[in-house]
Amino acid sequence: MSGLTHFDGKGDAHMVDVSDKAATSRVATAEGWVKMAPQTFEIISEGRTKKGDVLGVARLAGIMGAKKCSDLIPLCHPLPITKVAVELVPDASLPGVRIEATVKTTGQTGVEMEALTAVNVAALTVYDMSKAVDKKMEIGGIRVILKDGGKSGRFEAK
Repeated sequence: MSGLTHFDGKGDAHMVDVSDKAATSRVATAEGWVKMAPQTFEIISEGRTKKGDVLGVARLAGIMGAKKCSDLIPLCHPLPITKVAVELVPDASLPGVRIEATVKTTGQTGVEMEALTAVNVAALTVYDMSKAVDKKMEIGGIRVILKDGGKSGRFEAK
């Protein structure tokens, strides 16, 4: 069905069979951002929120999100994740926070969904912890910027 691997010949959704694929080292990196009011940016970057260290909590939430990906996305395979790194960097030019997550594994399928989930959960955590002062925050720009390993090889976003 149009080259979409999560549908069988009848058009029914199914989990892709990866049992014949070789286990290889795989990595994926995703990015995104949370834009906010300049005052909210100052509060977060100066660590003055009432709920605590927004960036530190969001980093942990992103790591946890990557580990729970297969519980959230119905057709994702549970994977033995070997590394999750989530970086949150305040950026006055947004103003807001830029988020990047890198996930690694050795397995039969890639970790793009885990990296995307990490960025999304980190961004949602920034929003949750800051919404009391800024309900107009915007989450966006979430995309895979690197994927490597497996038979399809390397992908880097331009």
